Amino acid sequence: MARWYIIHAYSGFEGKVRDAIMSEATRLGLEQLVEQIEVPTETVTEARRGKKIAVERKFMPGYVLAKLNMNDDVYHLVKNTPKVTGFLGSMGKPQAISEAEAARMLNSKEEAAAAPKTKVKVDYEIGDAVKVLEGPFASFNGIVEELDFDKSKVKVSVSIFGRATPVELDFEQVERSK
Repeated sequence: MARWYIIHAYSGFEGKVRDAIMSEATRLGLEQLVEQIEVPTETVTEARRGKKIAVERKFMPGYVLAKLNMNDDVYHLVKNTPKVTGFLGSMGKPQAISEAEAARMLNSKEEAAAAPKTKVKVDYEIGDAVKVLEGPFASFNGIVEELDFDKSKVKVSVSIFGRATPVELDFEQVERSK
């Protein structure tokens, strides 16, 4: 019976590890024992140069989920794969996780898409100088005073007629000044 295992791999090489295990299993005739190998990812919305961009990001960097019929051959196949440091478990023994845990990790992409709130990453912080890109204050420069990630709003202190005036804008309406 196949069970889910977590494989620890070098960070940044998760996709290559997945591909290497699948191709090696095929080469050795063990593909029926290696049912599924996944790299858990999530979709994150980033604000870059005033535009919202959906980016696929690893949910658990350095880890790969694999549904395996574990035996000695499969164990050695995975352990001898380049860029794999081992299985998650105690004393070097692979520890299987439940179907529910695996589903939760793998469905994080669907949950993120279904959730009304998306994570937004901005390239500026409180105190940074920014330029307003659109709206009534377009081309004005200001200083970031507040970031509200729940509402995707930024409060910028803009100088109007020599007086600092706080203005609330969307994340994509401003960009970091060069």
